[in-house]
Amino acid sequence: MRQPALRGFSGFLLAGTAFAALLLSVGASAQSTAQAKPWEQIPVPKLHEFKPHEPIRVELKNGIVLFLQVDHELPFIYGSVLIPGGSRDVEPAKSGLIDLYGQAWRTSGSEKMSGDAMDDFLAARAAHIETDGDVDSTSLSWDSLKEDSDQVYALAMDLLFHPKFSQAKLDLARQQEATGIVRRNDDEEQIAIRESSKLVYGVNSPYTRQPELATIARITVADLQAWHDRTLRGKLIVGIYGDFDPAVMEAKLRATFGGLPSVQPMPARHDVFPGPKPGVYFVDKEDVNQSNVQIVGLGTTRRNPDVPALAVMNEILGGGFGSRLFQTVRTKLGLAYAVGGGYGFSYDHPASFRVVVMTKSVSTVEATKAAMAEINGLTSRPFTEVELKRAKDDILNSFLFRYDTRAKVLAERERLEFYGYPADYLETYKAAVEKVTLADVTAVAKKYIHPDKLAILVVGNGPEIKPGLDALNMGSVHPVDITIPRPGAPGQESGKPGTAEKRQ
Repeated sequence: MRQPALRGFSGFLLAGTAFAALLLSVGASAQSTAQAKPWEQIPVPKLHEFKPHEPIRVELKNGIVLFLQVDHELPFIYGSVLIPGGSRDVEPAKSGLIDLYGQAWRTSGSEKMSGDAMDDFLAARAAHIETDGDVDSTSLSWDSLKEDSDQVYALAMDLLFHPKFSQAKLDLARQQEATGIVRRNDDEEQIAIRESSKLVYGVNSPYTRQPELATIARITVADLQAWHDRTLRGKLIVGIYGDFDPAVMEAKLRATFGGLPSVQPMPARHDVFPGPKPGVYFVDKEDVNQSNVQIVGLGTTRRNPDVPALAVMNEILGGGFGSRLFQTVRTKLGLAYAVGGGYGFSYDHPASFRVVVMTKSVSTVEATKAAMAEINGLTSRPFTEVELKRAKDDILNSFLFRYDTRAKVLAERERLEFYGYPADYLETYKAAVEKVTLADVTAVAKKYIHPDKLAILVVGNGPEIKPGLDALNMGSVHPVDITIPRPGAPGQESGKPGTAEKRQ
């Protein structure tokens, strides 16, 4: 299921874009000269009670689940089918299959209509049908005006049940994927997130495995069809949102999905998450004048009962302009363009602990030390009631904006269903955050924050980083090779790294 690059990372905000920093400095200057602060006299009304408008849930006899979220405000209907199985379930020798599948499925079209003809049909109606793939799922989605919804729905279902994968469209998708592979080292942020994740989960982990030119070259039309046939037998989650009669829509969906065989659950996963080997790791990228620093460790899952307290701790550490990281590293010391982070939690596997510092090359070591000092301070510097209140308010208030539409609530309910969480998870999580105390935050900080188990990855311009990274006093600096393997090089027949070309 598609999520942000740092998925499941509640309470994690990267505060500090150049624009935000400018606003902050201007605001600080104004406060120093102005006598009155009239904005502080503006009464702040109490927020509305958080009561998400729950969709209708229907479970068919075969195990497929339907969600119906009615909203008559606009004459549109949106639909989606979420399908278990993603890139983590693909054999390593064919890494990249899900990316190609997500593209070629839609562009190839169905037995009744080619992808190009589908483009024309949908464009004439201002409608859309899209396919996508992610680490744990694939999906089909569509939207249209209410008056065109029957036609668009029928076309989407034809694409779902009767795709006709095209060799030409696979070749086009492969070409686009290859372009992405050879350019994957252009952006330092992409490098930093990718390589630091490898430190946490392991180079060969299904959560960090990356496509190579050799692996995408092996993927055939038959592979795409086989993947489709395999995953379509899983527990499909169908969501419909918009202007419709729920009884009529339920009958339509039952007619479409009710006759399918009973769902076959995905095999249980037994992934191992070793966590990083402590130390300093470096990617030398000489075409930049700044450093992207990633301080990483292993996180947890949302099923952990300590998550509410961890979320509050995250907000205090790195959750915005008022956080310790921002106030110290960015505001007081002026060492970072952006800084933030926290202890991550995902839905069905451990997320990562991640603190990100973006700084000038010459301040890399000083900024990293300052960030590490704030991480260490979580177990030595007492939390305050002011910090607790700000953190809890930020989290609780965010509920009203993160789930302020019925469409957002539907998306969250589908997500909870997909991962097997109870329907009232949002409400119970919010209630648990409200009950978090200073003692709770102190306890989770001591339990989960272990600076000696963290790794530091720096992507930056080696000659400009002065003093050098050895000044962090964490042992020898480990260079990270980000070269891109050539097809046919030694080791590539098995999908393993071999002789490569460096692209920085």
